[in-house]
Amino acid sequence: MSVILVEGGRKLSGAVTVQGAKNSVLPMLAATVLCPGVCCLRGCPALSDVDTAVQIIRHLGGTVRREGPDLVVDTRQITGCEIPEELMGRMRSSVMFLGAILGRCGEAVCSQPGGCDLGPRPIDLHLYALRTMGAEIEEKSGRLRCRGAALHGAEIFLRTPSVGATENAILAACAASGTTVISNAAREPEIMELQDFLRAMGACVQGAGSATVVVEGRKKLHGCTHRVRPDRIVAATYLCAAAGAGGCVYLRRADYRHLAAVLCILQKSGCEICSDGGGICLKSGGRLRGVPPVRTSPYPGFPTDDQALLMAALTRSRGSTVFVENLFADRFRHVPQLIKMGAQIRTRGQTAIVTGVQRLQGATVQATDLRGGAALVVAGLQARGITRVEQIHHIERGYADIVGDLSGLGACIYRED
Repeated sequence: MSVILVEGGRKLSGAVTVQGAKNSVLPMLAATVLCPGVCCLRGCPALSDVDTAVQIIRHLGGTVRREGPDLVVDTRQITGCEIPEELMGRMRSSVMFLGAILGRCGEAVCSQPGGCDLGPRPIDLHLYALRTMGAEIEEKSGRLRCRGAALHGAEIFLRTPSVGATENAILAACAASGTTVISNAAREPEIMELQDFLRAMGACVQGAGSATVVVEGRKKLHGCTHRVRPDRIVAATYLCAAAGAGGCVYLRRADYRHLAAVLCILQKSGCEICSDGGGICLKSGGRLRGVPPVRTSPYPGFPTDDQALLMAALTRSRGSTVFVENLFADRFRHVPQLIKMGAQIRTRGQTAIVTGVQRLQGATVQATDLRGGAALVVAGLQARGITRVEQIHHIERGYADIVGDLSGLGACIYRED
């Protein structure tokens, strides 16, 4: 069993290049299924979730090859319409293929998706969007059979701005006849990048980044080349790591605009932050201040994915910070692991109160989900002694080389197989 070992107490310094965004790559890989052509995704991170998406495309009849940092996807020979249960169970984003397969083949068969255990995350909004466009969906024994040979444009109102449901609706709408209007759409940067990718393929999509997305369907699609934009959650991870451990780091390619919510809070905690257009520089003395309540909310609010990371950075702060998790029912699973390291955290329902302590102590801890696992690494960088992080397969779903990146910034961190 592989583990990550972190010896804390060192300040971070230097520069690191932020990897391509996982949450952009996955819907773009699903989008390639719509197009009978060849697409190239440049700067595509080597992640287990990306590998799962690649296996889904291959199972459907496509071919994918990696050329260094790039993925070349050929979907001209797509014939299958069913995703095996084993692949669906590996990650939640597998459900993103539903709309694309339905649009390409007129039929799609899959099971409920897997992914991190963050509490109930039903896909009812995905199915509602597809049904509104004319899909017939049968749910039986955990299996979904969707038929929609004649999808049509529709007015779709999402009761909550779900990122996945917005992306699925956009993909299906590209294959539908007429115009589809998606209201209360998610506004995340990854939605904007999906729009840009689809436009490069010849689709007509407008409004991404706002609450209303409009898709003119049935456009002739073709292959394209696209460079993946930097991962804002990975960038936030390294910013929180440097904020908590102290030091001065520069994140190449990090986009200040997409990190505004977390950067604002890090500045309030005592960090100095500046951007030169090509990246972000953060300086920290290592002992932060408590900050006003942090409430997670859809973009452009504070990201739920950054909640555990910031909490880990503030475990040694002067003062207290209240965290309110508004998006997921079970996203404090990292808290007992931080407490093992000496953190003082009280939880009640969807609220956690972090009271800073003088020091953390290295311990053996378990990653319970992707970002919670990364938060344990952030805490380990501040702790006295060695922190042993187990169950790191969760972390590897979203970080191509967290050990190498942090080691390059001066951390004493290594992987043990």
